[in-house]
Amino acid sequence: MQFDNPLIVQGDRTLLLDVHAPLANECRNDLIPFAELERSPEHLHTYRLTPLSLWNATSAGLTPDDAVAVLEKYARYDVPQNITMWIKETASRFGKLRLIPGPVIQVPVKTAEVLKAHVGVDSVHTVEEQYLYLVANARNVYLEIKANPHAKKLLEPCEYAPDEIKNPVELTEEEKQYCFRLKLTDRGTIKQVLLNSLWPVKDEVQLEDGEPLDFNLREETSAGKPFEIRGYQKNAAQALVGNKGPGTGFGTIVLPCGAGKTIVGMTVMDLLKTSTLIITTNISAVHQWIQELKDKSNLTEEQIAEYTGENKTLAPVTVATYQILTWRPEKDGPYPHFSIFTKRKWGLIIYDEVHMLPAPVFRVVAELQAVRRVGLTATLVREDGCEGYVFSLVGPKRYDVPWKELEKAHWIATAECIEVRLDLPESQEIEYAVASAREKHKLASVNEIKNIVTQKIIARYPDDKILVIGQYLDQLNTIAKELNAPIITGKTPNVERDQIYKSFREGKIHVLVVSKVANFAIDLPDASIAIQISGTFGSRQEEAQRLGRILRPKERTSRFFTLITRNTVEEDFGSNRQKFLAEQGYSYKILRYTQESDLNELENN
Repeated sequence: MQFDNPLIVQGDRTLLLDVHAPLANECRNDLIPFAELERSPEHLHTYRLTPLSLWNATSAGLTPDDAVAVLEKYARYDVPQNITMWIKETASRFGKLRLIPGPVIQVPVKTAEVLKAHVGVDSVHTVEEQYLYLVANARNVYLEIKANPHAKKLLEPCEYAPDEIKNPVELTEEEKQYCFRLKLTDRGTIKQVLLNSLWPVKDEVQLEDGEPLDFNLREETSAGKPFEIRGYQKNAAQALVGNKGPGTGFGTIVLPCGAGKTIVGMTVMDLLKTSTLIITTNISAVHQWIQELKDKSNLTEEQIAEYTGENKTLAPVTVATYQILTWRPEKDGPYPHFSIFTKRKWGLIIYDEVHMLPAPVFRVVAELQAVRRVGLTATLVREDGCEGYVFSLVGPKRYDVPWKELEKAHWIATAECIEVRLDLPESQEIEYAVASAREKHKLASVNEIKNIVTQKIIARYPDDKILVIGQYLDQLNTIAKELNAPIITGKTPNVERDQIYKSFREGKIHVLVVSKVANFAIDLPDASIAIQISGTFGSRQEEAQRLGRILRPKERTSRFFTLITRNTVEEDFGSNRQKFLAEQGYSYKILRYTQESDLNELENN
């Protein structure tokens, strides 16, 4: 036993890191490759060993013995034997299935319409289809995969035929015998299916190089201000790019809002120097990416294009929205803009706010496994539990850092979270009591007392730039009129939206009312107070993203207010809503409001 050691290894595969212990920093760095960070409050950080975290580490060259050695080095007490056994057994599943290059096969085209959709002509009767091989190194594994009802739809048992392949891979006799063939376009999907079955695939198909691009980050911005990549930003980019060999060049990077995820994406571009497609959440975010590229890189205006509903152009670096890619004129018809993925030979695809990937884009991502790809997000959580889709299709988490750690280093703002609880008006109590669950949520959310409290909070912070954020448009329109403040919703034209953001940044606007369109990818660096008056059914993701609007580094403390109607479903949703931020080390101060003097408590903050 080493009582000064920082790590407590528990039998349920959770790891508790005492951040005050002498070797805490070294231990944290050694855990990052193979353990998932779950919570990072002030004193004890919680990590968890998962099959996915261990397989990701194994794919990067970390052996089971390496992982066990790290635990034994830093453990305060003896490492439980079941943990050691689990690590070795789980890691051994990686490498039993390999994905390797396969042949190109001429496939007949069934109809002229299908042919034209694929190649744009009517005179050819076949098209080339790239295939891959999935090989197993043991009969029992092969039989299990063969019997998998989801896998068998994509896999065809076959004999390995090296003569059909340009660069055949060396296989064992077992692998030659236990072989499947699959379409290249099913590469990501089969990896996802088998991962769900606890069979990780070792992908040995080399990523394709895209068009070369002379991309370099500047040492000074276009305005002549010094520009330097932060250490954690460099580490995040390097963790993804690796040595550019098999198993590298794809994955997810998780950093808090305000920590410079755009800069990380541009650093990856600097390392790879290849044509890049960037996909983000809205047109405002598209314009922000383009502005950052012009401001901090050597790219000319002709080398950057916007592919949106307003402007559909392509260039070596193209910035598009998820919305345009998933738009289709008919409910069951094709997605006409998906062809953007194949119009150029992209060397890198950046998925901004990757947790927001819509289902249609998931399918395209599955077809783009040969392209280097990076997902950027602050909150890799989804209320539908589909986080694993991001891992299996875009790639595993390559880098993560606790929010509070960056706060201590002053890379993001110090923030206080305050929940203000207020009563439902007596006149609405009976209406609320007999309402449906959904109606109850709206009645509590649009509580008119919230408008009064919002105005009184704003009056106490005359020197701050303030965001009022909500879910319901009628509520937002009302409070915008009462505050005489501009409002941005999904219906606000993009030109007007950009102008309002500009006025806010320049200090011409003190208060800005925004709908959920501002949950993601808006850059308002001087905003220091956010007042959340309504939200989406206790969404953890939304809570974190809204706090993120005020986390840009600044001199003053940021404050995140949430207005809650007492004894309603809003309170019930609150515990789930706060979960992610609580795991990051944030605590919520509860303030009961009945009269204006109750807000005097804020003066002590």
